[in-house]
Amino acid sequence: MTETKKTLCNRDCPDVCGIVATIEDGRITRIRGDKDHPITRGFLCYRTSLFLSTQYSPQRLTSPLLRHNGEFHPIAWDEALDLAAQRLTAIRRESGPAAIFHYRSGGSLGLVKHLSDYFFEKFGPVTTKRGDICAGAGDAAQGLDFGERESNDLFDLLNSKNILLWGKNVFTSSPHTAPVLMDARAKGARLVLVDPVYHKTATLCERFIQPRPGSDFALAMAVARILFEQNWIDPQAPSYCDHFDRFRSLAMRHTVREWCVQADVDEESALDLARRLGPGKPTAILVGWGMGRRVNGAGIVRALDALGAISGNIGISGGGVSFYFKRRGAFDTSFIRGKEAAPRTVCEPLFGSEVLQLANPPIRAVWVTAGNPVVMLPESETTAQALRSREFVVVVDSFLTDTAKLAHLVLPTTTLLEADDLLGSYGHHWIGVARPVVSPPEGVKSDLEIVQELARRVGLADAMAGSAREWKQRFIAPKLAPHGITLETLEAGAVRNPIPKNVLFEDRRFPTASGKVNLIADEPPISADDPEFPLFMMSLSTEKSQSSHWATPQQGPATVTVHPDAAGGLPDGSLCRLESRIGSMTVRVRYDAQQRRDVAILPKGGHYSDGRCANALLRARTTDLGEGAALYDERVRLARL
Repeated sequence: MTETKKTLCNRDCPDVCGIVATIEDGRITRIRGDKDHPITRGFLCYRTSLFLSTQYSPQRLTSPLLRHNGEFHPIAWDEALDLAAQRLTAIRRESGPAAIFHYRSGGSLGLVKHLSDYFFEKFGPVTTKRGDICAGAGDAAQGLDFGERESNDLFDLLNSKNILLWGKNVFTSSPHTAPVLMDARAKGARLVLVDPVYHKTATLCERFIQPRPGSDFALAMAVARILFEQNWIDPQAPSYCDHFDRFRSLAMRHTVREWCVQADVDEESALDLARRLGPGKPTAILVGWGMGRRVNGAGIVRALDALGAISGNIGISGGGVSFYFKRRGAFDTSFIRGKEAAPRTVCEPLFGSEVLQLANPPIRAVWVTAGNPVVMLPESETTAQALRSREFVVVVDSFLTDTAKLAHLVLPTTTLLEADDLLGSYGHHWIGVARPVVSPPEGVKSDLEIVQELARRVGLADAMAGSAREWKQRFIAPKLAPHGITLETLEAGAVRNPIPKNVLFEDRRFPTASGKVNLIADEPPISADDPEFPLFMMSLSTEKSQSSHWATPQQGPATVTVHPDAAGGLPDGSLCRLESRIGSMTVRVRYDAQQRRDVAILPKGGHYSDGRCANALLRARTTDLGEGAALYDERVRLARL
C-alpha cells in the first residue's frame, strides 16, 4: 500500500518547510517539498532532502542506554525512567531543585518540546538557562531599539527598490528566502551583499561589499554620516527617534574616510549604501543572525536599526530592518514561566564554566533536551568536563551524539518525521502543525511521553496529562481563536499568523518606554587585535549540515578555507594545524582567492569526537547585550604539522 502524508520540518532553520512523504508498507520511501506551502514552494534543502538516510540510520537509538563502567548497555524503559525518577528526587531532597539543571536547546523548534520545561518547573523549579548562543545580541538590540522583535512580511520584499543583505547567506541559512529575493529582483529591486565572507548569495547581488570582520558598526557609521551630510534623512525622523542628536554626534565622531578605514572598505561603497537607503528607498535591510555573534554584536544590529530609522525606511512597505520573525508569537506559552520561576540560571554561552563553578548547591544533575552542547557551545572541552563531572546526566536524543556519549542515561526520542507538534518560524510568518508520517520504531518515545512517564513516577501525572493534540489546542486557543483559527484550521494547511501586520510600525509608534525608536548613542566595544593569531575564525553554517547533524557522514579532517596569501606557504590541499589561544586541530587547507586575507572559514557543527569541532578552539565569551555567544571573534593561525 502506498500513501502520502504531510508534515513540517521542526529543525533549527527559519524556513519550517512543508514536507510530503511517500509511505509504502509503513516505510517512508521518498520525501519532497510541499508545493502547496507558500514558503516551501515544492523544494527542500539539501540537508532535508537526504534525511531518510538519518531516519533509517543503523546508528539510530531504539532503546534507552545506561552507562556502566564506561560502557553503554541497553535497558528497558521502565528501568530507565525508574532510575531517572529515583536519582532526580534524591538530588532534589538532598540539595534542593536548584542542584538540577534542565538544558533545552534548538534541536527541535516544536512548541510541544517546551513541555519538558514545564515538567521541570513543576518538579522544581530547577536551574534553567539564560542567554542565547544564536540570537541573543540581535534580539536584545531590536527589543531595545523598537520594543519589538518582529519583521515586515517576507513577501513585502517584493515592494522594495533596494535590499541590503547584511551578513546574510540565504542559500545556506534560509534557502526559501532566495526565491523571494529573485522575484523581487525580477520586479526591479536591486540587491547588495555586505559580508566579510564571500558566498553564493553574492551571485544574487549587483554589488558585494567585503568589510573587515566585526567592523560593520564602523561601516554603518560611515553610511549614517553620509545620510546626515547629504540631508538624506527622513524629515520626520527626529519626531519618532529618541537620542537623534546623540546618534548624529556619534556618526560625526569620525570622518567618512576614517570610518571606512576602520571597516577596510572604500568610501564609494559607503556612499552607495547611503544612496540606496536615502533617495533609493524603500530599502529593506536583512540582518544575518551571525551579525550578532560578536563582542559588539548588539551594537552592530543597533547601528543597522538606526540606519533604517533615520532614513525613513521603518514603517513603510518595502522597508524594515529584519532580524527575526517572532516564531512563538501566535501561541500562548505564558503558563511556562521559565527564567521567572527558576531559582537560578546558567548563561548558555558560558555553560561549561558556570556549571563547574556554581555552588550552594552545586549542579549535581543535568538533563539535556533537543541539544548537543559539547559541539554547539564555545569551549567544547570545558562543556565536556562540566558534564563528565556531574553525578547524573540524562540526554534525550535519537543518536549517540558527543553530548550523549558523556551521559549516564540516554533516552531515544522521535525524529522530525515522527513529530506531533506545533510550529512557527523565525524566517517568515507562516504557522502550522507537524504530524507523524510514520510511527517511531519500537523502543522510541516522544519527549512528551518521556516527561509524562517521568511525571507519573514523581507525583506530577495530573500536571502533565494530555495528548499532544490537547496540548497543541492549549497553545493555540488564547491568541488564535479570536481570529477564527483552530487546530483543525492548521491541520488543513499552513496559515499566516494573523497577529503581525504586513508592515510594522506604520503609525511610527513603537512599544518602547518613550513610544519612539531608541537610537544607539555610544560606540560598542570591539575585540582586540592579536598579532600572533592573525586570522578571524569563522565557523559557518553549511548546506551539508543542520547544526551538528550532518546529511552524510564526515570523512577525514575538517577543511579550513583561506585566501592563498593567508596560508603562510602551505600548499592547497595540505594538512596543517589550526591553532587558537586554547587549542588546536588538524585541518586540510583549501584556497579561495575570493575570501579576505584575515579570515579562516570552518564548517559549523563538526563532531568533537572526530577532531572536527571548531568550538573546541573558541573561548566562551558573551556579546555586549543579550548574553549571546561571541562566536566570530576568536583569532587563529595556521601552523605546519
